Amino acid sequence: MKALFFTNEYPPNIYGGAGVHVEYLARELARLIEVEVRCFGSQSIPDGRPAVQGFGLDASGFSCPKALTPVLGALQRNLDFVTNDVRADVVHCHTWYAHFAGILAKLNYGLPLVITVHSLEPLRPWKREQLGGGYDFTLWLERTALQMADAVIAVSRDTAEDIRRLIDVSSERLHVIHNGIDLQEYQPTPGHAVRERYGIQGPFVLFVGRITRQKGIVHLVRAARYLDPGFTLVLCAGAPDTPEIAREMKEAVEEVQRERGGVVWIESMLDNASKIQLYSEADVFVCPSIYEPFGIINLEAMACETAVVASAVGGIPEVVVDGETGFLVPVEQMQESPFEPLDPDRFARELARRVNELMADETLRRRFAQAGRERVLESFGWGAVAERTELLYRSVLK
Repeated sequence: MKALFFTNEYPPNIYGGAGVHVEYLARELARLIEVEVRCFGSQSIPDGRPAVQGFGLDASGFSCPKALTPVLGALQRNLDFVTNDVRADVVHCHTWYAHFAGILAKLNYGLPLVITVHSLEPLRPWKREQLGGGYDFTLWLERTALQMADAVIAVSRDTAEDIRRLIDVSSERLHVIHNGIDLQEYQPTPGHAVRERYGIQGPFVLFVGRITRQKGIVHLVRAARYLDPGFTLVLCAGAPDTPEIAREMKEAVEEVQRERGGVVWIESMLDNASKIQLYSEADVFVCPSIYEPFGIINLEAMACETAVVASAVGGIPEVVVDGETGFLVPVEQMQESPFEPLDPDRFARELARRVNELMADETLRRRFAQAGRERVLESFGWGAVAERTELLYRSVLK
């Protein structure tokens, strides 16, 4: 059996959890079956396991509005995906960027279509800031692809409920397969090289993620004014969605530096080895997401034996066990705009309260950290994820 992956992200071009998922799932599946990955970029590993082929884009002739270039450019690359010798038993798509190719492969080549839902476009309305009218197209494309798919994989039970509610995918086509983690790579790896490189002194609280509304990072920065003195907030935060949120982030960091100080902002996406060392050295990891279908960053922190404070949204409660591997902070959301906290200051204060509680109690931190590592070992290895995915392929082919 051969699976053909269509995806935007693949190493070295990874900027989010979907890309991490594709990298590790493709690698583990390639131990079981033949896998080919077609992605955005210049990658070329024709004889690898998995085989990988990147597809570039020349947008120099585009005269459309700038906001539409990511959308129309994705469609151009999707056409390239399916006009180059498609030979597979099943097609597996990841994120809307690749869904058009999945539709074309199903209709033109008669291949079963599997889609993993890493997030849902209707639950990311802030993407309109980035894509303009292209956001309406992505809503249509995602809905159409999911309704056509032979199987839809949700990365959490919460995401599966969102799919049922928003897209109306039947239960027999909808499956929950959680994200996983490489337990050999992500493990406690102490060291001071990365700390010294960025001037991180003393105990510190860590955030890792993109600068986007979804990740709630601006709320975390605002929470910094309520953090106790004596420790540092380290923000590994890059790849802003829009110039507007980049500017908002910069202003928030500057304000808290004036009021409290003690913030180190690493404005780039770190390589895995550096990230793992920071996870391992951090006293507490914070995930303030407003929308999070799964939250793979929490798994990464827990695997590196670090206590977690996270918002109680989406699939996060399926990963972080409140009072056992960390603390969950409720997010009361607005009815008219359910993707923003009803009271942003209250949310910020609650984040800070739980962080302060953990930073003041080394015994509790250690207990949460050890329990987190044990939970990851028991439930979230990529090998098991790959095996469940292969079984799903075989059921679709039958």
